[in-house]
Amino acid sequence: MSTPNTQGTTASTAPAGATASTGTPDAPAGLADRLDRAQPYALGLFRIVVGLLFACHGAASLFGVLGGAVGGGTVPTGAWPGWYAAVIQLVAGVLVLAGVGTRSAAFLASGSMAYAYFKVHQPEALFPLQNGGEIAALFCWSFALLVFTGPGALALDRVFGSRGTAGSGARGNGDQQTATAAARA
Repeated sequence: MSTPNTQGTTASTAPAGATASTGTPDAPAGLADRLDRAQPYALGLFRIVVGLLFACHGAASLFGVLGGAVGGGTVPTGAWPGWYAAVIQLVAGVLVLAGVGTRSAAFLASGSMAYAYFKVHQPEALFPLQNGGEIAALFCWSFALLVFTGPGALALDRVFGSRGTAGSGARGNGDQQTATAAARA
């Protein structure tokens, strides 16, 4: 943007160090634009890491791998709530990791962690730092975030879903965000 000054020339009103956007594809993108384009991939990576960590907790409790359940060994089959929690951790974690049914699996995982926090940890003390519930709280809120944001990039749902919607005008999450960013410009 520019405004005329008293000498009849134009002065730029853009902040120092900012580049003016010409609306052309060759214009350099700002940091925010680059971060917006990378958002689906960052979300996909977040989903993969959280799903892997959650699945590892389930595998440890069910199969005794990675150090086993708390105290070593495995959780007895059918024991409430430990065995059921471990099954949810393993199955939901693998589904979230792969990006298959992410929102549903994340909803179930978030609920199971909320239950774990309020039933196991919160009666010990008010705050997670005091009651040892940091992991349950973080998993709960991480999965709640995935319920609302979806899987991001690199999800198997996108791969399988793109075949069935090819040519129908359906777009993935990244395309929608790019289109929204372009509309703002």
